[in-house]
Amino acid sequence: MPIGTVGGGKGNSAAAAFEAAMRAAEGALSRSWNGSNGSGDGTGGPGFSKADGSSAALETLIRNAAQRVGVDEQLVKAVVEAESNFNPRAVSSAGAKGLMQLMDGTARALGVKDPFDPAANLEGGARYLRAMLDRFQSLPMALAAYNAGPGAVETYGGIPPYRETVAYVDRVLQLMRRNQYEAAAGKRRDG
Repeated sequence: MPIGTVGGGKGNSAAAAFEAAMRAAEGALSRSWNGSNGSGDGTGGPGFSKADGSSAALETLIRNAAQRVGVDEQLVKAVVEAESNFNPRAVSSAGAKGLMQLMDGTARALGVKDPFDPAANLEGGARYLRAMLDRFQSLPMALAAYNAGPGAVETYGGIPPYRETVAYVDRVLQLMRRNQYEAAAGKRRDG
């Protein structure tokens, strides 16, 4: 379902307000993340182990956010890894914040009051990812929109020819496949 029809369609003022807020935030989404996780120590941030990708608490938050919005858990985990390397205090050079690197305008539009609150950031980021999936009906295009903004995807009629965005889409898809493989291997081993 396209984002403009969330909650009952064009006549729904909440859906219209959300759509307007998302359009206003689109410009802020064009960012050039410098690849630093913001912690300066290469660990992935306080309380999160880079060795296994995340802590059990973070795994639970990711799972819950993904399930609430109907997005693959391993996709959300891949976006978190690509965006912040699991660091809830990460800040990009463009000002994107938290685990899913929400810009201030996008966070406001999504109702995220504290972008450094892992649960709120994951919930907002997963909702935004769901909205991009619904809008573009294509995982690569949704990821490109998450990275470069939906306006850029619409302008180019697909993944924009930005080196960073092309690499981002490839990286997230690769991380998601790895996560899916590891989750399946874990289930076979445990069950």
